[in-house]
Amino acid sequence: MKLYAAKIDSVAAEVITKLRDDGDIEVGDANEAQLDAASVLKEYLRLEKEITERAKDILEIRGLPYSALGRTKRQLAEQKDFGLGEDAITWICNQLVETFMQSRHVDEVFADDATLRRKIKDIVRKHMAVDDELDAEVRTRIKNLQEGTSAWDVEYAKVMDQIKQKHGIKE
Repeated sequence: MKLYAAKIDSVAAEVITKLRDDGDIEVGDANEAQLDAASVLKEYLRLEKEITERAKDILEIRGLPYSALGRTKRQLAEQKDFGLGEDAITWICNQLVETFMQSRHVDEVFADDATLRRKIKDIVRKHMAVDDELDAEVRTRIKNLQEGTSAWDVEYAKVMDQIKQKHGIKE
């Protein structure tokens, strides 16, 4: 699961629209409330990138193989109380709920935190699951190649780039 920078505005807009339409929050200025939500998502991407870069630096300093990157990232994320993978959705939801409580553009919050988190999780999960859909689309396009071969790897990367560009989610 991955959050793409190109999806941030649509995720923020959908979260605000859904919560407002369901009567869970009351917003004074929907555009500004969306910007508040987008800032949380951008901060998530910034922190994720920072943790990844720091993990790479640690691997280089300690002479560890690249295969230790995931474990190193998880350790750094735990130190910063940051969520990766499925925990990323929980982290984002908690941050968004906190933001709604403090935002000048969210006039009133009517729903309890658990309800807000559940609705936000559904939206964020839907947008972050785009990777699985892309992978399935790529695999159907290159099904004539045997997985695990270098030709498959090269073609997979090439087709993935094309599909990401087509869907407007190039990193």
